Amino acid sequence: MIELKSISKSYGNIVSLRDISFKIHEGEIFGLLGPNGAGKSTTVNIINTLLKPDSGHIYIDGINILSHPDECKMMMGVVPQEIALYDNLTALENLMFWGGLYNVPKAQLRINAADILELVGLSGRKNDRIKTFSGGMKRRINIACSILHKPKILVMDEPTAGVDPQNRNHIFDVIENLNNEGMTIIYTTHYMEEAERLCDTIAIIDTGSIRAHGTMDELKKISGARDIITLTLSGISEELVNSIRDEHSFTVLSSSPKSIKLECDNISDQVSTLVNHVEKTGAVIKNINTRGANLESVFLKLTGKKLRD
Repeated sequence: MIELKSISKSYGNIVSLRDISFKIHEGEIFGLLGPNGAGKSTTVNIINTLLKPDSGHIYIDGINILSHPDECKMMMGVVPQEIALYDNLTALENLMFWGGLYNVPKAQLRINAADILELVGLSGRKNDRIKTFSGGMKRRINIACSILHKPKILVMDEPTAGVDPQNRNHIFDVIENLNNEGMTIIYTTHYMEEAERLCDTIAIIDTGSIRAHGTMDELKKISGARDIITLTLSGISEELVNSIRDEHSFTVLSSSPKSIKLECDNISDQVSTLVNHVEKTGAVIKNINTRGANLESVFLKLTGKKLRD
């Protein structure tokens, strides 16, 4: 549905994007994950036609965005990182204003606005001025303003920035409901837990380059990230450590007189084998801690640093 081919963008001597390419399929939630300054906002601003790349091409349903920007704009809704609302207007007045920019007939716009206010859980506040809303409620109205014309694609740039947990969960519910109705969603974030919960496919971006792109399972394979098991024992001998390393498909990450940390391919398949082996040696297991490979470990493997470094 959406394809970026060799997109690059610089601001003077500062390179923001380096020859990035990826595809987004219809009906998926596509996550763009990376630290602040990685190039996420530049990427989505090129997709939504606010910026022009220095080189490369972008297509939506086969239409070149660069040569047909107005046609592509009508397919998209955009939720900017900064809240774009008029504080002295009511929630409904804001929706009527922003929806009018997409030439939605007024009668239809009122119907759409009522439905969308219900969707974001703010129909009871439709006649209240935006300046009386909390930050999280403003974020929800910000999303509402972007979907009044029923776009095929929703571009969301850090939509939960500065939002409390309750409003964040409400935003997640809205996103999932829109996606269940068939909307394709592009979601930028630097929160790993958000990407893991919401996204079907994730592109990891760092210093303007796409380091990897795929489903969570595909990213694990690409990065080589593995599950981790930590055993606390009554005592650990060098012989025990060597036997685990030699006889089973574990990688010993570290060991001390009372604990050992291991990598494995699949916790659920291998933890019982490990426990049986250790108990046969006469060692007493006091505690087992497991951690499946997640986006944090994937990002660390691919970039050599933690996401918030």
